[in-house]
Amino acid sequence: MKKIAFLKETYPKERRTSTLPSIVEKYKKIGAEVAIEADLGKTLHIPDSEYEKKGAIIFKDKKELIDFADIIMHMRQPTPDEVALFKKGSLHISFLDPFKSKDVVDAMAKNNITCISMEMMPRSTIAQKMDALSSQANLAGYFAVLKASDLLDKIFPMMTTPAGTISPARVFIIGVGVAGLQAIATSRRLGARVDAFDTRPVVEEQVKSLGAKFVKVDLGETGQTKEGYAKALTDEQLQKQKEAMAKVCEQSDIVITTAQVFGRKAPVIVTKDMIEKMKKGSIVVDMAVESGGNVEGSKMDEIVEVNGVKIVGLANMANYIPYDASYMYGSNLYNLINHFWDKEKKEFILDMSNDLLQGCILTHDGKIVNAKLLEGGK
Repeated sequence: MKKIAFLKETYPKERRTSTLPSIVEKYKKIGAEVAIEADLGKTLHIPDSEYEKKGAIIFKDKKELIDFADIIMHMRQPTPDEVALFKKGSLHISFLDPFKSKDVVDAMAKNNITCISMEMMPRSTIAQKMDALSSQANLAGYFAVLKASDLLDKIFPMMTTPAGTISPARVFIIGVGVAGLQAIATSRRLGARVDAFDTRPVVEEQVKSLGAKFVKVDLGETGQTKEGYAKALTDEQLQKQKEAMAKVCEQSDIVITTAQVFGRKAPVIVTKDMIEKMKKGSIVVDMAVESGGNVEGSKMDEIVEVNGVKIVGLANMANYIPYDASYMYGSNLYNLINHFWDKEKKEFILDMSNDLLQGCILTHDGKIVNAKLLEGGK
């Protein structure tokens, strides 16, 4: 496999793309043949000529491009109609959202397409450079803070002036994964006082290293999965968590929730009662809105106001920083291809016995082969 094609996004409102001209140049250096669909970079104001300068072939006809390719790349999942055009035995790589996109996964298997889901990339040291979920979450955490600061009626830093001293804004981050850590770091850089909570005590040291206070709640036995995600809590643990968080929320100007359990609906951890006790003018950002939402009353792609508190439910926050998000995602894809690239044969080797690939390949030889997907995400 050495012919690589990058298709335009068909997912609604998607502004990111799967590669940039600078990354095309990297593919060419290892001996890959690269082609793109015309206007691939249009949402980023990148003309086809920039890709062409770096060695990409431009196809205006999608079917001709697909016929050319051994490997097809997207940012988000293709439609079942697009999958029907893919060559049997070809490889598709993208964010596939497999637990919600059964029709697409089934179409991949039916059409004998091998597909890699970038969300399923194992959390391991060797896979860090390919971890697209983390790279996008990093940017999303940054944007969540900027959006909240834009909506807040106060400034973030403490400021001493002849007119008096302005106290720093108080920010509460719930969920200290990649997005949460970046939200803490960004809030601190802007001068806010930051509190943070996570069900995993192991992250306390990371929170403190960024200059934030870790909110301790005795939940009994908690922890994280082998992939690094927080384990789902019991109803009793959730209630204890809510009671402790309610007190911090009341004091906060901004609350940002990032708590997600991969493959399942996000837990509701900020309730209407908690919001009603918050200061009027406060901001709540629900970063888990796409997977069901952490905040009661949040609405997909809307900013709603409840009792004087604005609840931000913008989905896919990395999409609001599309150039850098495209660069990071494109680099993750390149690192994946390069990791399994045979330097002598100058082609991608699909090694089905490799542990890393076994973790993220969903379909192969006409059937679903991913153990986690077959188990329904358990």
